[in-house]
Amino acid sequence: MKINTEDTIVALATAHGSAAIAVIRLSGPQAIQIVDQFFYTKDLKKKSLIKQPSHTANFGILLHEDVIIDEVIVTLFIGLKSYTGQNSVEVSCHGSPFIQQQLLKLFLNTGARMAQPGEFTMRAFLNQKLDLSQAEAVADLIASNSSISHQVAMQQMRGGFSDKIKLLRNNLVNFASLIELELDFSEEDVEFADRTDLKNLVTTINSVIRKLGDSFEIGNVIKNGIPVAIVGKPNAGKSTLLNVLLEDDRAIVSEIPGTTRDTIEDEIIIEGVLFRFIDTAGLRITSDIVEQIGVNRALEVIRKSAIIIYLFDAHTLSSGDLKREIDLLSDYIGSSQLVIVANKIDTENQLDLKDEFSDFPEIIYISAKGNKNVNLLKQKLVNLFDTRTVDTTDTIVTNARHANSLKNASEALNKVINGLNENIPSDLLALDIRYALDELGAITGEVTNEDLLENIFTKFCIGK
Repeated sequence: MKINTEDTIVALATAHGSAAIAVIRLSGPQAIQIVDQFFYTKDLKKKSLIKQPSHTANFGILLHEDVIIDEVIVTLFIGLKSYTGQNSVEVSCHGSPFIQQQLLKLFLNTGARMAQPGEFTMRAFLNQKLDLSQAEAVADLIASNSSISHQVAMQQMRGGFSDKIKLLRNNLVNFASLIELELDFSEEDVEFADRTDLKNLVTTINSVIRKLGDSFEIGNVIKNGIPVAIVGKPNAGKSTLLNVLLEDDRAIVSEIPGTTRDTIEDEIIIEGVLFRFIDTAGLRITSDIVEQIGVNRALEVIRKSAIIIYLFDAHTLSSGDLKREIDLLSDYIGSSQLVIVANKIDTENQLDLKDEFSDFPEIIYISAKGNKNVNLLKQKLVNLFDTRTVDTTDTIVTNARHANSLKNASEALNKVINGLNENIPSDLLALDIRYALDELGAITGEVTNEDLLENIFTKFCIGK
């Protein structure tokens, strides 16, 4: 991506295809003039858009070579009052793909060029309308597919995370400047920065940074969905349960053991929370090489999942068998949440089953095939997530790049603390403080380069 903000860009801002309306967006020095050439009132009188104030919507027609292309509403955003920080125009037209293409062609032929992915938001960043973490939150907001991911993205886009990082960085900069000043007077052996105060400050800042970094574990779950593994022996009904949870025939269901040879994955939102369900191969010892690969993958999925649903056939497994199965899985489950589910209760007396499995009072009894008590399982999953006590008004890190920068900054500050304890020279302290400052600055874009910007903004959709 070649960074150039001096030309005028254009793109379709709404989805491709037929719709009631479509929006074409322009931004750049000539954005208003380009549209103005073709804008007339409904009775074919010329109307100057250039003379209209910012944030006005102007109804009229777009006319080219005496041919009316469409009736439109043209909205103006002038200079720093716009999203991009430069003159911008949004043309709302009828959603015919033909009309969209005609207007795009018209604007491209009169001075605009097609916008690259994320170029509107990149211009907002370059014109200091957004910092880099806020710009990335725009992409997260567009991609948000649950209530909580929407709330977190909105909080970050409004600057909650940025403000915290900038405060930490500014506090560190004040002392860093004193350390740098000492280097200018190194021959005179002068200390401008009180070492005790510096250690206290760095320790406090590092504590906040570590807390932010630790929030990425839950932030990643919020952004990408809570991974839930459905495991158990062959023919326990795992694929049937997946289909019922998704309300779709996503997995093949068969009475033949070992049908599922690989993991099957899909997502669903339950009460505003995104869950990512993974159906796995039945757990058993097998001589089938392909099936064994599936079993190994199932065990790997268990290690990586936040919640494990252990599903068993209530007809065929005794309480003793269940205990042995859970014990065998304990090394793989680790700190994940385990939900034990008894399936196929259609013809069983549930009270008798509760007596049989009295050692496991938390068991949920369902019929996946009959869709019985599956809502109880869904509610259990939501409750497990709620026990994490996510406060979306607090700062939660959802971006892997941010988490990595926080980790690097924390490691650098640990070196500063160790250096202060060992009374190392100021120039070595300064190196680690500079590195921490650069890592924090990389989050908000105070420290950046073209490669980083290209990597971030090319992942955006065109038109944003």
